[in-house]
Amino acid sequence: MKFGIIKERKNPPDRRVVLSPQACKKVNTTYPQAQVLVEPSDIRVYKDSEYTDNNVTVTQEMENCDVLIGVKEVPIDSLIPNKKYFFFSHTIKKQPYNRNLLKAILDKNIEFYDHEVIVSTKKTRLVAFGRYAGIVGAYNGFRAYGLKYGTFALPKAETLKDQAALISELKKIKLPNIKILLTGKGRVGNGAKEMLDGMGLEQVSLKEYLKNDFNIPVYCQIDVLDYNTRKDGERSNKQEFFTDPSEYKSNFFRFAKVTDFYIAGHFYGDGAPYLFTREDAKQPNFKIKVVADVSCDINGPVASTIKASTIADPVYGYNPNTEQETDYKDPNAIAVMAVDNLPCELPRDASVGFGESFIKHVIPAFFNNDKDGVLERARMTKDGKLTDRFSYLQDYVDGTD
Repeated sequence: MKFGIIKERKNPPDRRVVLSPQACKKVNTTYPQAQVLVEPSDIRVYKDSEYTDNNVTVTQEMENCDVLIGVKEVPIDSLIPNKKYFFFSHTIKKQPYNRNLLKAILDKNIEFYDHEVIVSTKKTRLVAFGRYAGIVGAYNGFRAYGLKYGTFALPKAETLKDQAALISELKKIKLPNIKILLTGKGRVGNGAKEMLDGMGLEQVSLKEYLKNDFNIPVYCQIDVLDYNTRKDGERSNKQEFFTDPSEYKSNFFRFAKVTDFYIAGHFYGDGAPYLFTREDAKQPNFKIKVVADVSCDINGPVASTIKASTIADPVYGYNPNTEQETDYKDPNAIAVMAVDNLPCELPRDASVGFGESFIKHVIPAFFNNDKDGVLERARMTKDGKLTDRFSYLQDYVDGTD
């Protein structure tokens, strides 16, 4: 079976790749019946020569491959009919801008697997870039803090080689005695935590964070039931919250009153309470002045995130009173870092981590009759039709949703 690593063609360019040269070599040596071929690319973080140095064939002939693997959406005119494809399609939530892409996948009889729905039997994601979003997001948040107050200057993450280099830069800065809040204990949140721990910040408990003052900068990592509570005052239950969040309300404001810098690394589910609203941000005791919104849900649970920012221009200001964008250096403004493609700034590390998961969970499924159902759960289309699991997208494809 031939696997093809395709060139990324979406703009702006994405330098990440699903399989690094070492990962390709591992597949080729682990599975005698497998061969990984790589399409030439002058964009990819790894040079073509790095693949050939690992005895991986670099060739234009992707049409000879059985399975084609990319990161971002493949332009419609670049899709090869009758192939198996893996990439992030951004269609499972019926995103309007990619309707024609999914329609083309069906029209071209492509058997399509979306990275986003490669999940376990418990529906937890098996391959993701979330950890690296947290790593870069935390770093960018500190950079935003330095820019807002003019206290220190960090280089852009994209100019540094890897996570170790990011941590090395963070260790050089001098922070005032601020309180830093981190929401989320999944891949994103724990990726951010790696950075806070790596730079030597002290972690404190929820009770200490809310009640105590400190003569050093500290941080607190909280989970979903720390900032949500049942409306009726009954005991909260995490599984219940995820199943039906309508019975819950946010009690995040108690953190907003004592927090200087907030890193949003949580997952936000449909119907869950907002963490803080625009009205909350208007309150005189709302203290947060810097937000690193790694989750980046626009006009959603973090009220100051009114748009995504970019790697080129990563920080903007939010004026709580006007609810409009403003200069982030304005004393009344909340400085917002809400880059929505953070792992792109650490492409080498992100590619290695993603590839490790892909080799562990996906590649074996092609040679063990998919005994764990990984491919079956991730398969969105087959024989020109949506699979049963994704039949809810039919009205989206038809344009009648």
